[in-house]
Amino acid sequence: MKAFRAALLRFADDGSAVYDEDGLLLVSPGPDGRACVRAAGSWQALAPNYPGVAVEHLPGKILAPGFIDLHVHFPQTDVIGSPAEGLLPWLEQYTFPHEARFAERAYADTIAPVFLDELLRNGVTTAQAFCSSHPASVDALMAAAQVRGLRLIAGKVLQDRHSPEGVCDQTEQSLADTEALIRRWHGQDRLGYAITPRFAPSCSEAQLRGAGELAAKYPDVWIQSHVAENRDEIRWARELFPDARSYLAVYEGFGLMRERAIYAHCIHFDDEDRRLMRSTGAAAAVSPTSNLFLGSGFFDYEGARRIGFRHGLASDVGGGTSFNPFHTMLAAYCVGREGQTKPGISLAPANLWWQHTAGAAQALGLDGVIGNLQPGCEADFLLLDPRATPLLARKVANAGSLDELLFSLIALGDDRVIERAWIAGVPAG
Repeated sequence: MKAFRAALLRFADDGSAVYDEDGLLLVSPGPDGRACVRAAGSWQALAPNYPGVAVEHLPGKILAPGFIDLHVHFPQTDVIGSPAEGLLPWLEQYTFPHEARFAERAYADTIAPVFLDELLRNGVTTAQAFCSSHPASVDALMAAAQVRGLRLIAGKVLQDRHSPEGVCDQTEQSLADTEALIRRWHGQDRLGYAITPRFAPSCSEAQLRGAGELAAKYPDVWIQSHVAENRDEIRWARELFPDARSYLAVYEGFGLMRERAIYAHCIHFDDEDRRLMRSTGAAAAVSPTSNLFLGSGFFDYEGARRIGFRHGLASDVGGGTSFNPFHTMLAAYCVGREGQTKPGISLAPANLWWQHTAGAAQALGLDGVIGNLQPGCEADFLLLDPRATPLLARKVANAGSLDELLFSLIALGDDRVIERAWIAGVPAG
């Protein structure tokens, strides 16, 4: 058993933050041998129950759950920060040419450790990632994540039309490759597979139908794609699928809307789309830095709350401009104020943090497994230094409430705040 004494942040079942200024976190092997949270709470209440257990005392620091990135592109690691007029030109000019290089396993193997190290450096202990259309890209990323003991969900992109040579795949082969990758990687250690149509316009009806058949055959795998990100993209999707009520309904028609289905962006929705998300259990990966960078629009938090469907935060690198969850949370705060409807809403700091941890775990169907520090959760956690920079230290010293403390970190924090990370109870790196 390992024990740590510091301030402690976790979340109750209703999403509210629970904070102990002097907390105790105990970690021990669970029934499967994997390190899990044994107990978490105030030092005063818990310490008498564990006499003789050695405690690592970390005064002035905060223990918090590892962040979860609901949507990020592994092959776009080196695409981040590439200027373009909008989504579709950005794909053509930068993304597709770079992703074509991932056909070679040797190249993918050089990028995988860079990608995973960057996530961990920024406190992201679980990610759901797009690979390229090449099986080698999945093998490279999964193998690298397995060595690190990470919980990772990833999938080979499906795109058999309207895609340039080098990334366009062949329908039947792409589905056979997907099934082979599911069998190879899904459920191995902490790895999971996601069936990954890039977005509806890049997939033929036969490919989408095949993806839906695989989703039915393997109900515990995930599904990930993009939807309603950009108005030009939406017009294109409606031209290609004229019988569908909406862009989102295209996926419903092919059996791709269910629990463990994560759709990035979900910006240009109406209430019927929101009700479809709610009724199927699908979730939105809100990607505010990407949406701002590409000029796509603003996720409607008011609509999501009013109808009530699952959502969590994502970097969407390389359209997103940072791997860092603090930058993503701050962008989400600004987006909430703007919104698709007026007036906007002011997202509470604790809610922003929840969207990137326990709320993201709920979106993945992994609540109670990751994203929290409640008993039974896997021991993926961070040690945060709230005084990592001089300005942050001044701000935190004047914080009069938990919201003020958390928002100081959101507004002023970066990777320097992440002092240490543990993966399944083992120090990362």
